[in-house]
Amino acid sequence: MLRHLLVTLALAASLAGAAQAQALTAPAAAITPHSGVFNGQPVAYRAVVEAWRVSPGEGAASGQIITTSYIRTDPPASRRPVIFLFNGGPGASTTPLHFGAFGPKRRMGEGADQQMVDNPDSLLDAADLVFIDPVGTGYSRPLTEGEGQAFWTPTGDALSVKAVIADWLKVHGREASPRYVLGQSYGTTRAALVAHHGADLNLDGVLLFALVARPPGFEMPYVTTLPSFAASAWSHGRIPREGRTAQDVYEAAVSFARTDYVSALIAGASLPEGEKRAVAQAMSDLIGLPADLILEKDLRLSRADFYLNLLKDQGLRTGQLDARATRPLDAPAQRPPYDDPGLNYTPPRPAGEVTGQLPASAAGLSAVESYFKEHLGFATPETYESLNLEVNAAWRWGQGEDEANQRLAEAMAANPKLRVFWAAGLFDLSTPAYSGRYMLDQAGVPADRLTAVLFASGHSVFVDPEGLTALSAAVRDFVRP
Repeated sequence: MLRHLLVTLALAASLAGAAQAQALTAPAAAITPHSGVFNGQPVAYRAVVEAWRVSPGEGAASGQIITTSYIRTDPPASRRPVIFLFNGGPGASTTPLHFGAFGPKRRMGEGADQQMVDNPDSLLDAADLVFIDPVGTGYSRPLTEGEGQAFWTPTGDALSVKAVIADWLKVHGREASPRYVLGQSYGTTRAALVAHHGADLNLDGVLLFALVARPPGFEMPYVTTLPSFAASAWSHGRIPREGRTAQDVYEAAVSFARTDYVSALIAGASLPEGEKRAVAQAMSDLIGLPADLILEKDLRLSRADFYLNLLKDQGLRTGQLDARATRPLDAPAQRPPYDDPGLNYTPPRPAGEVTGQLPASAAGLSAVESYFKEHLGFATPETYESLNLEVNAAWRWGQGEDEANQRLAEAMAANPKLRVFWAAGLFDLSTPAYSGRYMLDQAGVPADRLTAVLFASGHSVFVDPEGLTALSAAVRDFVRP
C-alpha cells in the first residue's frame, strides 16, 4: 500500500533511476543536526523531512505524504517513545501542533511579523516526534492532479496515514519503541480509525485533543453542550463567579445536565409548565441567557443560540472554537471558518525571554516556508498548505467517522495495553468537552485506561502559555515508559 521513497541522502542516492523518476517534486530527505533545551533539559536532535508514497487503500500509490521527524541523538533510541502527530480539518496541516504546541520551534507574531523561536515546552526531552501532513496539506500532494479524492474520505485518509506510521517505524529501526498517535479535532477521528485499522501497529496509546463527538438522540446533544455554555458564560462574567473557577462551574453544569435537565427534556410536552419554568431559570443561572429565551427555545439551545445571544446586549457574538473571542454581530460576512472569531484567538502572552529566534527569510518567505526550506533544507518548489479548504469541501463523509469512538474502544478491547489520553478545553463550543467524555464512556473506553485532562482554554488546548506547560507535563507522564 505504501512505499518509503526517500529516507536519507545516502539512501536516496542508492535508489534506482526509475524510482527517482517517479518522485513528485520533493527532494531527497533533508537531514539537519540541532540542539535545544526542552523541559529544562539540553537535547541534541536531528530533523528529518521525508517523502513517502501512499495509497488510500489497495492498489498503486497515488499520493505522497511529507513527514517532519525530530529524533533525539544523545540517548539510545530503540526503546524511546515515538509520537505521531496530526491535526484535523479535514484539510488542516500539522502547523498548530507543530509550531504552537510540541515542535522544537514555535511561531510568534502575526502576518509578515511572524518568527520562529525556541519552544521550551517541546516534548523532545521525553519522546521523538513525527508530524504527519496528510495528502492535500502541508507539502503532501496527489501524484497526479485530480487523483486526491480517494484520500479525502475517513477510510482512505486513515489507511494512508496508518501505513506511513508502519513504514516509518520499520525504516528508522524503531519497531521496539513504544508508539503513540496524537490527533486534534478531526485528527481525533483519524487517530481512532488508525487504531481500528492498525492492529499491526501495536499502539501503546492514542492521544485525543478536542475530541470530535456527536451524541445522538433528542436529549443528549443539548445535555452535553450545556456545561461548555456555563464555562463560557463564566469567562465573560455573565454569571456570578463567587470564587468559583471555570472548572467548578463546568462540573456544576454537568451535574445539573445529568439530572434535572435531562429529566426535563425526556418529559417533553408532559413536563408541567411550572417545572419547565423552574428548569429554564436554573439554566439561566448557569449559562447567562434569559429564562424567557430558553423557554422560547423549548429548553433546547443550539450552539448558535448561545454564541449569538450571550453578549447580544453588547452587539457581540462569541467564538465557537474559543468562546473567549468576540466579534461584532454586524461585522462583514466572511467565508467559514474565517467568520469564527475563535479561529485564530490567542490570549495575551506574558512578557518573557525569547530565545532561538530564526533570521528573517532573505527570499521573503513566510516563517513556515523559511523554516522548512532555509532552516531544515527541504528544497521543494511546493507551497506549504496550512489550511486547504478545497480538501475540506471535497471530503466525502459517511465512511465511519460517526463510529470512530466505538472503533477505538474495540481496538482497546483487542489490545489490552492500549491507553487513551483525552484533553479538552472548557471554552470550546465546536467540540464541547462533555460531549467528548460522554461519547468515550458510551463507546466503552475503560475508565481505568483513560487519562482525562480539562483546561481553561478553547479548541486548541495549548494556546494559553500556562496550559501548554501543563499539557506538556501531562503528555510526558502519559508516554513515560
